[in-house]
Amino acid sequence: MRRLFYVAAALLALMGPAHAGCRQALALGLDVSGSVDDREYALQLQGLARALTDPDVVTALLSTPETSVEIAVFEWSGPDYQRLLADWRAIDSRAALDDLANRLASVARRPAPPETAIGSAMLHGAALLDQRAHCWKRTLDLSGDGKNNSGPRPNDARDALVGVSPTVNGLVIGSEPRHAGDTREEALGELSAYFRAYVIRGDDAFVETALGFEDYEAAMVRKLKRELEVMAVSSLR
Repeated sequence: MRRLFYVAAALLALMGPAHAGCRQALALGLDVSGSVDDREYALQLQGLARALTDPDVVTALLSTPETSVEIAVFEWSGPDYQRLLADWRAIDSRAALDDLANRLASVARRPAPPETAIGSAMLHGAALLDQRAHCWKRTLDLSGDGKNNSGPRPNDARDALVGVSPTVNGLVIGSEPRHAGDTREEALGELSAYFRAYVIRGDDAFVETALGFEDYEAAMVRKLKRELEVMAVSSLR
């Protein structure tokens, strides 16, 4: 896959300015519901910031600056709580990427409702992606550590996205050891199955897992690399 990615990136670069544009829009939604404490909140934001500047992720994002990736980041909890942390921006240079990472790393937490409204977060992310109709592919990424317990059901929200056509991927965060002991892998498997059944959407959609917020950065790196490699290859079809 990695070899195919670099071949595809080289071909895109040779297409020239006539084909310039946005190859992928990524809307990243972060769970900040009541199950996420202040320490975990910081691990999530700082983990995303560091993942975006991981060397392999940087290479994937900047491989074809004339066909850039555009990124927006928001946090979510209850049905009526979605906070935009970083509005859409084209990642067409290392300076643009560093600016986004620094912004995320400096975000201060605000009070949010305790509920976990995954369906509402999906609809909000789809509305954000609607602003990027010029991008070749649109992807919504939802990070979460629990099942939906408020607002529209995720599968109903997913059905409402039929005409919008975004891919929806999930990054499932398992319980920390102090919360779940030796049962945390079982709980992570159950939550992953829930996301596969009711949340993700699209032919190449997938669920990545983090065994606790300490593993969030590494899981986000894996997820971003996989998404960006798929996009580089599929854009040539």
